[in-house]
Amino acid sequence: MAALDNVKLRDVLADVASGSLQLPDFQRTWKWDDDRIRAIIATVTLDYPLGVVMTLQTGGATRFRSRTLTGARPDGDPPADLLLLDGQQRLTSLFQALWQDAPVETADARGKPIQRWYYVDIAKAVGPPADRDEAILSVPADKVLRTDFNRTVVLDLSTTQDECAAGLFPLHLVFDAQRVNQWKRSYIMADEERNWDLWGQFDEVVLQQVRAFQVPMIRLSASTSMDAVCAVFERVNTGGVPLNVFELLTATYAGDREYVEQAGDYYQLPEVWREIKQGLAGKYSVFGRPEGGLENGLSSIDFLQAIALVRTWERKQSGLGTTVSCKRRDLLDLPLTDFVRLAPKLADAFAWVGDFLERQCIVRPNDLPYKTQLVPLAAVRAILDAATDSLGAEEKIEQWYWCGVLGEMYGGSTETRFTRDVEQLVPWIEQGDRAPDTVADAFFFADRLDSLTTRNSAAYKGIYALLVKQGAVDWHYTSAPLSPGRLDEYSVNVRQIFPKTWFRRGNSQGLPTNSIVNKTPLSYRAAMDMAGSPASYLSTMVAASDMRPEWFDDVLATHLIDPEALRTNDYERFYNDRSKQLQDLVHAAMGKKTMLRDFAEADAR
Repeated sequence: MAALDNVKLRDVLADVASGSLQLPDFQRTWKWDDDRIRAIIATVTLDYPLGVVMTLQTGGATRFRSRTLTGARPDGDPPADLLLLDGQQRLTSLFQALWQDAPVETADARGKPIQRWYYVDIAKAVGPPADRDEAILSVPADKVLRTDFNRTVVLDLSTTQDECAAGLFPLHLVFDAQRVNQWKRSYIMADEERNWDLWGQFDEVVLQQVRAFQVPMIRLSASTSMDAVCAVFERVNTGGVPLNVFELLTATYAGDREYVEQAGDYYQLPEVWREIKQGLAGKYSVFGRPEGGLENGLSSIDFLQAIALVRTWERKQSGLGTTVSCKRRDLLDLPLTDFVRLAPKLADAFAWVGDFLERQCIVRPNDLPYKTQLVPLAAVRAILDAATDSLGAEEKIEQWYWCGVLGEMYGGSTETRFTRDVEQLVPWIEQGDRAPDTVADAFFFADRLDSLTTRNSAAYKGIYALLVKQGAVDWHYTSAPLSPGRLDEYSVNVRQIFPKTWFRRGNSQGLPTNSIVNKTPLSYRAAMDMAGSPASYLSTMVAASDMRPEWFDDVLATHLIDPEALRTNDYERFYNDRSKQLQDLVHAAMGKKTMLRDFAEADAR
């Protein structure tokens, strides 16, 4: 339920000052620049519409930790009666400019922080309304306006006498009748004959307009649901950054009075997440680089979705719920008690996922095919715990994982697939039920090899990881196969086998030249030697390796490459042979036949 009424601006700003009107803690701090503040002041002095502000009554089930608007410093720590959902920038600007006895913290046109006092030019203000914007001006915190790189003073308002002589009224006095009268006396005394009539006009067309100004306010009742609050907030803040569920939960968890009574302090969700994320990323770089921030790689929303999947699974098993889900509403309905209970369990589950990915030779953020696929995987681990460690269970999980990657099953909307995978993967592992849809529906059309050209494709990253996993040996560091721990050390990346320069002579035989078929994981040092044709750079590499040529052939074979095709610069032979070997690699990982080329070959026979 919601009510709309008009409230005097004076009363709204008084509520801001007293702490009766506060911000929910999920509201971001955002500051209007100097030009926008002057424009909104002009709007109020002209009694033009300000726009509706929206508030939420406190005291209901939807409880948020709150904070005062910037600049408000009420005595003690008063509880809020209303939370401001929409109108923060407008009311903060007006509160600082028209109420508080301090310069306004704002920014210039370039975003540089500045402090400003706001004045209205009395003579200009009584002129045409169209000139009102020009009548509002701001001056620095010391009330001295300078030019010529601060060397020349053009306006000094540091005393009341200076303000009166310039005919500039300080707007932060407008709601303080006693101080307005004191300033008025000084102003009229400065030039009684001229200023008396001018003040009368100014009082009527500016000061009385501001004092009578009304703010249209929608009050949402305290019974408004969390989901509705979130939806309303985002609809009315269409010009801003979308509200993050994590921020909303941060405010609601901090407002959990029962937790505060038990723990003596409010629950600090960001700090809990920081500790979990730093612990995971510190051990498994695949979850994100530290320099990228807490939301780089594995995000807070990923973690919350995994918790929601486990919670809804538990509720369904106990008959309290009907579906496994991690939609936005499930996250918003996640009680603090369940989060506190499940967060350590999911932190351990994601650590297990980090180990699992390392066994698949996926250890760097850029090499991860799908970050989203880790959410249901962590949820399944949290549900089954040690049951996922058996040989049979790991084989099923690997098959599911590679079907998702190579079948490119996680490229679109994922929430429905999350649900389906958790509901189907758990019984498949536990009881041998039918394979999940992600396994049954996944196909790798062999012609896809021709179009896998960049890391934008999950299957491209997947084949790269599988080549490392099946034992690829670097062509410079030949003593042992590549390992997850050596990928960064050797600066391993996808390198082109037949170099781009070789194709400039028209040697491609009409086959793709930039696909994964013509690429393989190699060190930067090996790539430095790969100039010219394969036949020429191979002889250099063989000599540098101190190996017999046939031994180096074995190294090439670990990349699923026909050595003879490289030695003879036969791209067609190389491409067709490697395509078939990569198909077999994909087939083994997915546990099913590749398509199209297999069928075509069968028809040819």
